[in-house]
Amino acid sequence: MTRAEAIHAVLSKLTDELVIVCNGFPSREAFAFRDRPEQFYMIGSMGLASAIGVGIALAKPTRTVVVLDGDGSVLMNMGTLATISAHQPKNLLHILFDNEVYGSTGDQATLSNIVPLDAVAKSCGYASVNRVLEEHLVRPTVEQMLNAQGPGFLLVKVSTQVGEVPRVDVDPDAMTERFIKAANGMPP
Repeated sequence: MTRAEAIHAVLSKLTDELVIVCNGFPSREAFAFRDRPEQFYMIGSMGLASAIGVGIALAKPTRTVVVLDGDGSVLMNMGTLATISAHQPKNLLHILFDNEVYGSTGDQATLSNIVPLDAVAKSCGYASVNRVLEEHLVRPTVEQMLNAQGPGFLLVKVSTQVGEVPRVDVDPDAMTERFIKAANGMPP
């Protein structure tokens, strides 16, 4: 499956969850499929979505926080996996789309074909860890993990195929303001 198909499957299962989307093409694909105030796009900050996600999960323990991440981003900031595990936020679901390349910078190979990032998350101490290889399993696995106690880590294997997707065209200040309002339960 493509990452866009996998992101579509994930976002179709979400309601009012706060979503932190990693930079680059995943942000663009999420924006193109379903933009909403509860989504925060990490434009130009590869590797930081999970760090911001854990911070929000700890600050807002009554809200479910979902991080949409890439293998390249996780590899750039692996210390956050240990931080997430150390704090054990029960309201955090970390979803990793693994295409084995740094797609935003030219498709250079990552090490995720050698270092299984779901095994790394498990060894760090995530409460639940799953791996999905087929598109039809994404929705039920996400639903199951949203109903389980976190932190959860879901690795979704995807192809490197990327179609034409528009850039995120929400002003960063406006996006931040609407996200803060959504996080605090205020109308947009």
